[in-house]
Amino acid sequence: QVQLVESGGGLVQAGGSLRLSCVASGGTFSSYAMGWFRQAPGKEREFVAVISWSGIWTYYADSVKGRFTISRDNAKNTVYLQMNSLKSEDTAVYYCAAARGSSYPASKSNEYDYWGQGTQVTVSS
Repeated sequence: QVQLVESGGGLVQAGGSLRLSCVASGGTFSSYAMGWFRQAPGKEREFVAVISWSGIWTYYADSVKGRFTISRDNAKNTVYLQMNSLKSEDTAVYYCAAARGSSYPASKSNEYDYWGQGTQVTVSS
């Protein structure tokens, strides 16, 4: 059974940083794009960032471009989201997701096959 487990969420002040991690298990992920989405209360789930598992390409939502960085460590089957210069509007539950055989830019929810349970990120102002 494929499992994605996020960690690293928490409470941070505006302007601060957090790093989220997502560990993938239960399958082979060499052909998977790994993405991050987020959902704030009362809002639709939105795309944040994605990286091909091999790291050939990345893509970011305009709202986070220049502040967030996605990366991966294949030896650990882990994808990261480094979040800098956090704003109150970044507050949301962040979800890790895997898209099998997807191609650039892989920015839509329906392209993803597996999802993690989410981790809460709260940015205070």
